[in-house]
Amino acid sequence: MITTDIIIIGAGPTGLFTVFEAGLLKLKCHLIDALPQPGGQCSELYPKKPIYDIPAYPEILAGDLTDKLMEQCKQFEPGFTLGERADFVEKQEDGSFIVTTNKGTKHKAPVVAIASGLGSFEPRKPLLANLADYENKGVEYMIKEPEMYRNKDIVIAGGGDSALDWSIFLSDVASSVTLIHRRNEFRGHLDSVEKVQELKNLGKINLITPAEVTNIFGDGKVEAIEVTKKDEEPFKISTDHFIPLFGLSPKLGPIANWGLEIEKNAVKVNNALDYQTNIPGIFAIGDGNYYPGKLKLILCGFHEATLMCQAAYKIINPNKKYVLKYTTVAGVDGFDGTRKEAPKAVVKAIE
Repeated sequence: MITTDIIIIGAGPTGLFTVFEAGLLKLKCHLIDALPQPGGQCSELYPKKPIYDIPAYPEILAGDLTDKLMEQCKQFEPGFTLGERADFVEKQEDGSFIVTTNKGTKHKAPVVAIASGLGSFEPRKPLLANLADYENKGVEYMIKEPEMYRNKDIVIAGGGDSALDWSIFLSDVASSVTLIHRRNEFRGHLDSVEKVQELKNLGKINLITPAEVTNIFGDGKVEAIEVTKKDEEPFKISTDHFIPLFGLSPKLGPIANWGLEIEKNAVKVNNALDYQTNIPGIFAIGDGNYYPGKLKLILCGFHEATLMCQAAYKIINPNKKYVLKYTTVAGVDGFDGTRKEAPKAVVKAIE
């Protein structure tokens, strides 16, 4: 039996940052993730995808963000159960929980934090009759290694942030980038939309809207796609790769059977307080939770993790009063047992 203060289900960015925030409160964490390595989607689906809305990083690759978060939390020595799925949760008479994985590994803690993101997922695929014939033969649903598109002709379909961001990124990698969307309006960040328009004007992105890919051609691999615009004859575009980025179809998996209140395929939480679920002691943070006004952004998960840890401290230490201290004053316990103090000038200024 693995015992800890907080069981974190999901080792993505939100789960990893929870370790750091809990560590500042002297709370120990153990993370469970079905993937064989930490990082969640950032490491499994798009480690080379640039992220633009992490504070202090104008741009950071998803895989590098994972590395930085691991470096930040390692001083608090979290435990990991990787390659195993959290299947069951049982509440004990003393109020603690036992979480059991699909491989029978048991974990016990007074607090459970669900940070599993979208849970299990599959890419949303376009409705093309011969699509399956070209999967892994020029049709990809996610981009793990951008270098495979070096000096290639690629077509990306989609209207969200992934389609926009990858079109921007690959415009400096591929020989040609064509972005196709069924509407003239995009769902992504305005800054990304403006950047794509700028690259179109420079001739670095071929933008086709409103239009859809309606067929794929090739002898054993993708060689061309058919594009159909409203009230126009279909036409062909030669390409080496067709990448439909229509998002992921999320599934909560076993968590959906834990007696938690579910809304919009996510775990409903009380965001007015601490992101606790309808089961006291179980919290949900990050992309896998729901509340009015929810934004599925990594930085929102960081905020939710911070407040959740404050509430967890009160559950674990009901007779203690915690007074918030800034890390610039209190320092952070080092991995080697020493204390990293704030510079004296900073302490003096604050005092």
